Amino acid sequence: MQSVEVLLVEDNTGDALLIQQALSGCPFPVNLHIARDGEQALLLLTNPQIQFQLIILDLNIPKITGAALLRRWSVGSTLALGAREFISKPTDLEEFTRTVCHMVERWASPQGTAAGM
Repeated sequence: MQSVEVLLVEDNTGDALLIQQALSGCPFPVNLHIARDGEQALLLLTNPQIQFQLIILDLNIPKITGAALLRRWSVGSTLALGAREFISKPTDLEEFTRTVCHMVERWASPQGTAAGM
């Protein structure tokens, strides 16, 4: 089974670990790439060798903010490029884990709707 390529743009180590743990429970392989700031995210996003099925973007990141990344392409352009939705990060640990798993299963799993698009 082919791995789902996921980009996580997150400067908070604890949040990155939580997302990594949540993704480890997925019923399919996930290849997680982590960018700690906007500059690293741009490098990964412009790498033609990687096609991300899912991008999880924290808006409050250093160097180039998540909001600036979105403005660079604009929300409309981002949606036109294939983004499906924007989700606020829950503060409750259980809800956080459920949200991450649901997001990946909904948009990036091999059985989900995003895989066939």
